[in-house]
Amino acid sequence: MKYLITGGAGFIGSHLTDYLLKKGHEVTILDDLSTGYFSNVAQHENNPAFTPVIDSILSEGVLDRLVSICDVVIHLAAAVGVQLIVNDPFHTIRTNVIGTDAVLKACCRYRKKIMIASTSEIYGKNSKIPFSEEDDTTSGPTTKQRWAYACSKAMDEFSAFACARSHDLPVVIARFFNTVGPRQTGRYGMVIPTLMQQALENKDITVYGTGEQSRCFNNVSVVINAIDQLLESPDALGQVYNIGSDEQVTINQLAERIIKISGSSSKIVHIPYSEAYQEGFEDMMVRVPCLEKIRRTIDYQVDKTLDDTLNEVMADLKTRGE
Repeated sequence: MKYLITGGAGFIGSHLTDYLLKKGHEVTILDDLSTGYFSNVAQHENNPAFTPVIDSILSEGVLDRLVSICDVVIHLAAAVGVQLIVNDPFHTIRTNVIGTDAVLKACCRYRKKIMIASTSEIYGKNSKIPFSEEDDTTSGPTTKQRWAYACSKAMDEFSAFACARSHDLPVVIARFFNTVGPRQTGRYGMVIPTLMQQALENKDITVYGTGEQSRCFNNVSVVINAIDQLLESPDALGQVYNIGSDEQVTINQLAERIIKISGSSSKIVHIPYSEAYQEGFEDMMVRVPCLEKIRRTIDYQVDKTLDDTLNEVMADLKTRGE
């Protein structure tokens, strides 16, 4: 198979590239390196089955050519990270909405199967736990830039389903819940690499808000395996799936586990959201996926614990010397 991965030099994209090449497929990545790093995929540079294209998904001619010669598109390119979204909401909207529109148009033109990466942020302030794929989305007001990401990804999903209905486009949508692992950077507010790096340097560990907000962190290897299985399953076409773990942890508990695993002398310091982001910043206090649907469709196994993932992130940060 010939795969095109948009955002292929990013955290998830680079792991997916490793996985697909190892299985004997051909992989082309399209990445403008705005948040990804070529070093994530540089080990494949001399592999004839790997083709890197450094450009934007908004480059219509380049995108059209790449889609026309592939079998499957995995659309991961997006503005990610709370810090980036708050600091540059226009970039978020342009990249996510206009970029996804361009990818979908190209896929419709050549009738290519596509998986679109979405997010648990879709559920917004919905208090019904766990989040099921058919649950309502409850976004905040448009005056709060924090919600631009959730709304932009919701538009991506609406557009994908519209293409599936009007053009019979083979589409699968994956809602990722806090995916973590080696190569993830804390540069845009990703919590585990940020806290782990602080712990390794014996600096204060900065926890935003009360720290009682809970999350379910999922290892990137679990996500990659799920993507592969969903793309192989005829039952997944036209459907949306949560991809996550149901092992909950508060951010305070996470910080304590990071200190223990790293052997750090760091202290936990709480910082108000207004100082970390902006006045009036809103967060989701609980984010837990319902995994019943994906488990009915594929053999979905969360075979790595949070401690496994923390140890992998720690080893990666030490290796990269960040």
